[in-house]
Amino acid sequence: MSVTTLAPTKTFASVEAGWELPALSVPITATLITATAIATRDYENVHHDLEATRKLGSPHIFMNILTTNGFCQRFIEEAFGPECVFKDLKIKLGAPNYVGDTMKLTGTVAAKDEATKTVQVAFKGSNSMGSHVTGTATVQLP
Repeated sequence: MSVTTLAPTKTFASVEAGWELPALSVPITATLITATAIATRDYENVHHDLEATRKLGSPHIFMNILTTNGFCQRFIEEAFGPECVFKDLKIKLGAPNYVGDTMKLTGTVAAKDEATKTVQVAFKGSNSMGSHVTGTATVQLP
């Protein structure tokens, strides 16, 4: 198991509009999908029961929205550091994250607000089927 080391906290002055956040790749496994669904108390069978999921017309179990949300937060926090404070996070789901695929999160600083010392990030997470998640986050930086 690898341990992620957070980058030193970025300051508001050190970040410019247009800055591209370091990408984050997340391999999608059955264990990841099932464990995170259980951790978020999402017991829907589409996140752990392959046979039931196939009966519903899906080729495999797939990631739940709370897990996607958590990876979006991780992506932002790893880029800005542990002292960033989330003020807003909005996501929209697209293609499912199925077992055997990889989700790659990418993003860019879209705007800075001098008055609140916040930055807005536009991001997306893609897999082999296309866009899994798109969203924006507003974080306050020291």
